[in-house]
Amino acid sequence: MIVNPSEQTLFEYGQLAKRRVSLEERLHELQFLPAVTLDGKQIVLSANIEQIGDLEAVKFHGAEGVGLFRTEYLFINRESLPTEEEQYEVYRRLAAELKPQPVIIRTLDLGGDKFLSHLKLPVAMNPFLGWRAIRFCLQERDIFRAQLRAILRAGTEGNVKLMYPMISGLGELEQANALLEEYKAELRAEKIPFDPNIHAGAMIEIPSAAVAADTLARRCQFFSLGTNDLIQYSLAVDRLNEKIAHLYEPTHPAVVRLIKWTADAAHRAGIWCGLCGEMASDPALTPLLLGLGVDELSTAPSLVPQVKFLIRRLKMQDAKALADFALNCESGKEILDRSQALAKLAAPGLFANT
Repeated sequence: MIVNPSEQTLFEYGQLAKRRVSLEERLHELQFLPAVTLDGKQIVLSANIEQIGDLEAVKFHGAEGVGLFRTEYLFINRESLPTEEEQYEVYRRLAAELKPQPVIIRTLDLGGDKFLSHLKLPVAMNPFLGWRAIRFCLQERDIFRAQLRAILRAGTEGNVKLMYPMISGLGELEQANALLEEYKAELRAEKIPFDPNIHAGAMIEIPSAAVAADTLARRCQFFSLGTNDLIQYSLAVDRLNEKIAHLYEPTHPAVVRLIKWTADAAHRAGIWCGLCGEMASDPALTPLLLGLGVDELSTAPSLVPQVKFLIRRLKMQDAKALADFALNCESGKEILDRSQALAKLAAPGLFANT
């Protein structure tokens, strides 16, 4: 707060406000335009959401569907589990209101920092390494069954995909896919409509999954990099611990190489690779992610226009040159600085106050 600002201060802040309004107007003009680079590479730009009420924000900000629907928010802060029918209605409505744009529904990712209030789960010394996500679902079959059946049924809208969180290796992916086929057979026998060809993808958020990406890519239809967990697991940094927050480094050379490794494995197998972690929401990192070969970025709805604005001012040849530099660089700070410099050069208006 500035008390009794001078005329000069008022003028300067007035100019900042005008520039901000001007930028927001330009961003809104992009609402229905594709996220395509100056040299013709189109990137799918989706939104991360956690409730049906976020639909209007997805539409308003021009996202190309939902790249991550966090289903755990249907389960927490309530006295009982949602039924298959309740889940089906939410997933179906989400798909119906956004079609033909895709909706990617992540299966239950409980544990870590999200828990069910009515289930007495054992206290874990390190919940981020414990009984969570796909590990929980593969053991709690009744919960997983209701959710997969609901997603399969919603798939009749024609634009639904599902993805499994926290896959660490082939065994978990094969178990999940086997259950998916089992529940398809159930629905078929019950003569309940569903999508028999629904695409199932794996979240790559554990280093072992990135290293084994070639193997996983042959058993699913897409990848989505969950970089929040990928970074903390790769660097052994609890992202909720303030004492070591400075060690949480998205552009660490090891993280950069894992992203590249995953994208390359996906492309060799003929599938696409998205990214739905916080890295996707940072325009300073957009050039780097494009250069590393990511095909889809999924961000908070409100950040879609900024990332799109930048993508439309980048050239893939520059992004690939940046990625080549990053893959041979030993310093995360240098990688960040180089990516940020390219982003600022392409769209200085986005970084006017940084």
